[in-house]
Amino acid sequence: MNTGSNRPGEVAVASDETRSDEVHSEHRGLGSRAPEFVKARRMLHLSWQVGVFVIGLAVVAAGVIMLPLPGPGWVVIFGGMAIWATEFVWAQLVLRWTKRKVTEAAQRALDPKVRRRNIILTSVGLVIVAVLVGIYVWKFGFVMPWKIEDQ
Repeated sequence: MNTGSNRPGEVAVASDETRSDEVHSEHRGLGSRAPEFVKARRMLHLSWQVGVFVIGLAVVAAGVIMLPLPGPGWVVIFGGMAIWATEFVWAQLVLRWTKRKVTEAAQRALDPKVRRRNIILTSVGLVIVAVLVGIYVWKFGFVMPWKIEDQ
């Protein structure tokens, strides 16, 4: 995972200087976003971190449960990661890496060659499904595989 440095052995370091136009930017300094009165008291800040971790864990667990079940599993998992990212640097780095990879994938998907390939593969898949349905209808007729009695 890229931690914001191009040299091996270096890690990203939180920046102390923030401009007013960068407050809502992705390139904000790393670290806790807890209110100042919470950060000023060690026990309160630790309690705050435990609370953020537990809430984020519950959201991520709900997302993992939604993966095989109906529901927006990945969206909920990334929501839990965003909750963790309000307090933990490792989650901020994971979210930045994920956002960069998703943006790169979206740009690759917009490439005309990739779009053409995807359209061709989709068309071939639809033709195969149509042929299989045609064979089924030719062999068995238009009869459903289950029997429903008239009521």
